[in-house]
Amino acid sequence: MNKKRIISGVITLSSLVLLAACSPQESESPQESENQLSSENSSDSQMISESEDMYNDMDDMMHDDEGEIPEGLQEAENPTYSVGDKVTIQTNHMEGMEGATGTVVGAFDTVAYEVTYKPTDGDSIVENHKWVLKEEIPEARNQEEPLSEGTEVTLEASHMEGMEGVTATIDSAEETTVYMLDFQPTDGGEMVKNHKWVTEDELSPE
Repeated sequence: MNKKRIISGVITLSSLVLLAACSPQESESPQESENQLSSENSSDSQMISESEDMYNDMDDMMHDDEGEIPEGLQEAENPTYSVGDKVTIQTNHMEGMEGATGTVVGAFDTVAYEVTYKPTDGDSIVENHKWVLKEEIPEARNQEEPLSEGTEVTLEASHMEGMEGVTATIDSAEETTVYMLDFQPTDGGEMVKNHKWVTEDELSPE
């Protein structure tokens, strides 16, 4: 009799274990659901913040919009494009520039230098930056002939963040007419005012 009771108890216990194993798991508590939603929202906010940081980094790379002319820079006597002329930009110094329609704000005869430098704000080395004028380089300002490739100079230009005051290396030099332009970027960005500088061979009639 005792043996039967023991067997019956074992069967009952086994049934209970089996039912517990087969029963559906408990649904998430309201607190767990709230925590999951909070985590997802935090992830979305982080992605938005990272996108904004990327945009701000790009914005930092844009030149200043002041129309200040370097001391000693002479207006061109017979420029191909006069102040007020509409032109098509054929270079890509910055996003949305190539193919954009620009308006000439100023035209000047000078020596334009292509330079490589390490920005003072800690950004990566900028290679072959176009353009810095002789009037913006103390070592070139009073030179009759353009400085040769490899010459180290100091930049007194502030077209870009971290440019002013750095030591740069001359990559190339070009005696030409340079232009200051206003233009609407092709990528839908804000109007760019007083862009410095674009050379004559980087423009074409509208």
